[in-house]
Amino acid sequence: MAREKWASRSTFILAAVGSAVGLGNAWRFPGLAAKYGGGAFLLIYILAMLIMGIPLLMMEISIGRHMRQGAPGALGGMNRKFEPLGWAATANAFFIEIYYAVVFAWVILMAVCAFKFAPLTGNSEAASGVWAELIKTTGTTSGYGTISWPVVGCLVVAWGLIYFCIRNGAHSVGKVVKYTVFLPVLCLVIMAVKGFTMPGAMEGIRTLFVPNFSALSNPNLWVEAIGQVFYSLSIMMAIMIAYGSFIDKDTNIALDSIIIAFSDLAISVLSGVVLFTTMYGTGMTTADMSTSGIGTAFMIYPMAIVNLSGSGVFNAIFAFIFYFCLCTLAIDSAFSIVEGVSTAVSDKFSLPKKKVTIWTCTISGVISLWFVTGAGLAWLDIVDHWCNNFNLIIVGILEPLAVGWCFKTAKVLDEINLNTRSFKMPGWWFKFSLKFAAPVLLSVLFVWNVVDLFVTNGGIYGSADGYSLTANLIGGWLMTALVFLSGFIVRIVAKRKKAPVSRCTWDTAPRD
Repeated sequence: MAREKWASRSTFILAAVGSAVGLGNAWRFPGLAAKYGGGAFLLIYILAMLIMGIPLLMMEISIGRHMRQGAPGALGGMNRKFEPLGWAATANAFFIEIYYAVVFAWVILMAVCAFKFAPLTGNSEAASGVWAELIKTTGTTSGYGTISWPVVGCLVVAWGLIYFCIRNGAHSVGKVVKYTVFLPVLCLVIMAVKGFTMPGAMEGIRTLFVPNFSALSNPNLWVEAIGQVFYSLSIMMAIMIAYGSFIDKDTNIALDSIIIAFSDLAISVLSGVVLFTTMYGTGMTTADMSTSGIGTAFMIYPMAIVNLSGSGVFNAIFAFIFYFCLCTLAIDSAFSIVEGVSTAVSDKFSLPKKKVTIWTCTISGVISLWFVTGAGLAWLDIVDHWCNNFNLIIVGILEPLAVGWCFKTAKVLDEINLNTRSFKMPGWWFKFSLKFAAPVLLSVLFVWNVVDLFVTNGGIYGSADGYSLTANLIGGWLMTALVFLSGFIVRIVAKRKKAPVSRCTWDTAPRD
């Protein structure tokens, strides 16, 4: 069967940009920039993207294009011992897609309930509590009996939208990204223009772009900046290998990767402009923006929204536009994660892609119901922490090591530069990143996260917030064990199902 392909080069770029640009650009990047001195964080982020992010992005896209398979099959074709690593990336993406859909559902709910901000003009405290009241969270790992039915309804809508977008693979994704990539950018531009008209906006811009070099002495800044590049570009999550497997052989990977990476950076900065101008324009400072995760979108932003003007109707309309913008940011990232998982399974077991997609969405959707309980927020926080701070980092260490030291990097570099004209990926840059920079920097990041967990938090993540050891063991360590045992589990299932064994290697991969 012929491999499905993107309709055009621009479609691939839009799909990849849509995957890279997600909710993390809207709230995590601005929050981290505020927490670590604005311009200082931005400087280290750009350096990390150049040193590590862009070369790894090129590597994954080129591997996918050459091998014409999802992450496990593509890596396994380079060396049979690499296949479990591909399954680890895929399994981790599976757990991410489960909770990411819930966050998507929360965003949908906030857009639907934007009218709640109308009577809260000037009441920052009440605005910051709207989201928690809607999702009925206890904030701890207890309270399973409480369920927010509006969230359940929005979750069903979220999974329905995800399936609709990828029901026909690259073909349907290509049609969707033509609208969902540009729409949030338009919304962010409108919000940025509004932000610039507010008093104090220029102080916010100065804070965002002028480096506070004293902040560079904080090791957390370096750790967070490196991690943000990693999360933001959707690398090491089986996504870019899957997307790369759908592109034509005449694609200019080197140039397209640069476009994707800098588009991601541009939208992150634009989101920062929106946050900083809006917050400073409503009388808040970086002290109010020190949170960089979910709290930024669902607690800090609402505080700014109700202080935008004296008109409750205007504020409610603005709230709807803002959360609708986040919906369009979320959808591309959400369906790209599912696409990476379904592509890997479909390739391995030679199953119809559409059937695999249906089952992936169904199974993920059922499991995601766990996060709509009163304890769901705490469990989501735990799973997210382990997926990103441990699993993703370990895959990020092992994949460059495997390709850089156990495979001929020259072959991958040749694939990257296959159709380049004015710009070629320099060998010294690519090899230095794969063999040294990425493994070393990510190893430091991993060690720092382990030390932070066991030394700073006593081995229990979120203990101060009421998270239990049992929840850490189940939502954290057990999930991590399943991620890195997934390759061996798949091997057992494949033998029992007598799945066809792929004999395709790097040198025998199809060139059509």
